[in-house]
This record gives sequence, C-alpha cells and structure tokens, in this order.
Amino acid sequence: MSIALLRVDERLIHGQVVVGWGGHLHPDRIVVVDDDLADSDWEQELYILGLPPEVAAEFASVTEGRERLDAWRASTDTIFVLTRNIETMLNLARGGVLRGAEINIGGIHHSAGRREALPYVFLSEAESASLRALAAEGADVSARDLPGTRRIALAQLLNGGSQ
Repeated sequence: MSIALLRVDERLIHGQVVVGWGGHLHPDRIVVVDDDLADSDWEQELYILGLPPEVAAEFASVTEGRERLDAWRASTDTIFVLTRNIETMLNLARGGVLRGAEINIGGIHHSAGRREALPYVFLSEAESASLRALAAEGADVSARDLPGTRRIALAQLLNGGSQ
C-alpha cells in the first residue's frame, strides 16, 4: 500500500496514531522524520515502546527521508510518515516531492505565540506561513485528529476552524 498517512503531530508515536489511525489503516511500519531523533538511540527506544510488536519503526533525518520517499511509496508495506512539526514536513516536501499527497495536521499544542485554530491545533504566524508553503509545494493540507472525524481543509484551518 505504501505511504498511507503523512502526519504532523508533536507527540509523534502515541495513542491517536497507534490506536486511532493504526486501527483504521493498519500500518506495518511507522517512519519518524526528525533530525534530532534520527541521531538519538535512547529517544527512539522510548517511542518504540508505544508500538505493538507487529509494527516496525524507522527514524530518519529530513535528508534521509527525502532519499527514501520513493522506496516508501513503492513498498508493499503500509507506512505512516510522521514529523514533529510543520517545518520538517515542509522540508521533506520541498521541490514538489509530495505533490498530490494528503498531509494530515494532527496535534500541535498551545505554546507562547500560537493561537487556537482547532482544539487540537495551535499555530504561530510562522507555522501558518509554512502550511501555506506546504500547499504551494502541491500537497493537500488538512487537519483531522482521528480518521472518523471531519476533515478540516487548509483554508478553514487557517481561518481558526470557521467556515
């Protein structure tokens, strides 16, 4: 099936991804694209603890992720690709390599300088600009915390969830 989910979620591998999305899409492998985690064996081990034994985990830097995208797309495995933040997903998508792909915006939590767009998505001006840039790269950007909830299109997301 190849890449079944491209998701931005600060928590990376956690219940919503493993149980919610995993129960719906049944991944064989979860790939985390994150420059810091790619070099941290002990942090990788912490994330792997949250996975059922039948789901493999892989950690890659953005550069490695860009090099492996074609292999992930061609894989017979069902793969989730996760990034911790929008900027990392944007860097993965540069040059239009995710053109036509749906990018799911999941949990981005409140912090200084962010405003609520949805109860589970808080964005700074820079993050909003990065979402627009991601769409300009040809990706179909939307928000949805779980597969059974309504998909929120980018324009609505940037308008604070209002129609």
